Amino acid sequence: MKFVTAEYAGEVFVGVINEAETKVLPLNHASVKKSGSREFPENLIDCIALGDSLIQKVHNLLDYAAAHEDLFIPVEAVKLMAPIPKPSKNIFCVGKNYAEHAIEMGSKDDIPEHVMVFTKAPTTVIGHKDTVLNHREVTAQLDYEGELAIIIGRTGKGIKKEEALNYIFGYTIVNDITARDLQTRHKQFFIGKSLDTTCPMGPWIVHKSTVGNPNKLHIQTTVNGEVRQNSNTENIIFSVEDIITTLSQGMTLEPGDIIATGTPAGVGKGFKPPRFLQSGDRVEVTIENIGTLSNQIEI
Repeated sequence: MKFVTAEYAGEVFVGVINEAETKVLPLNHASVKKSGSREFPENLIDCIALGDSLIQKVHNLLDYAAAHEDLFIPVEAVKLMAPIPKPSKNIFCVGKNYAEHAIEMGSKDDIPEHVMVFTKAPTTVIGHKDTVLNHREVTAQLDYEGELAIIIGRTGKGIKKEEALNYIFGYTIVNDITARDLQTRHKQFFIGKSLDTTCPMGPWIVHKSTVGNPNKLHIQTTVNGEVRQNSNTENIIFSVEDIITTLSQGMTLEPGDIIATGTPAGVGKGFKPPRFLQSGDRVEVTIENIGTLSNQIEI
């Protein structure tokens, strides 16, 4: 089940994509036709907070809509926004979570012993096919980082590793675009990671029930069709469970929280000489069982 935030005819709505990824069902529009009332919250964070009842309600609505094709809208007719366009807090990001990426950014000594976490500001978030600003006035070293992102589905604190997957709603794709020169200059990650439009996300959130093992998914990033990153989440140092457990120690995780799990080797800075993004470049991140996130750098 794929959940989207989309815009059609000037209205923003929460919907689900059909299995063939050709049509969108706006949840509240369909529920009004079915029962005469808007049965769903207006944003995806509040929908996620409904927990298991959301999934049952959506299944019931899809059963009804199967006999009412006019309730669906063609995917090409809508604008797919970031599934969570306005996160309620910063996006959590795990740094150097693939050994080969840690090495390409330095050496074996840079492979972390503990989960390494930084954040990106909510104002970084944009959707599938949105344009990434080139920010040429502040950076000459814009870089890509394709990543699997976790969407938290339940409030939790002090979560045990064996229970961690139960706190996940689903997964999406994030491109953790980074200004490497700002990252170096300021001796920390936040500014270099938080320029506006530098967190493309989407194109949807896939419910965990249809993704399978998050620690065994193929991940690939291309720039203008050239494969730059090609790996599998089985290569991450700290598993999805490790990440959730670590973050929840003394910190409350809430529905709609977004956690990017780290990027594989092959980033622009890792090449010799470096291959940073240029105006007009198209970056696509594909993750098994989720889909493809595509964005172009501002010309």
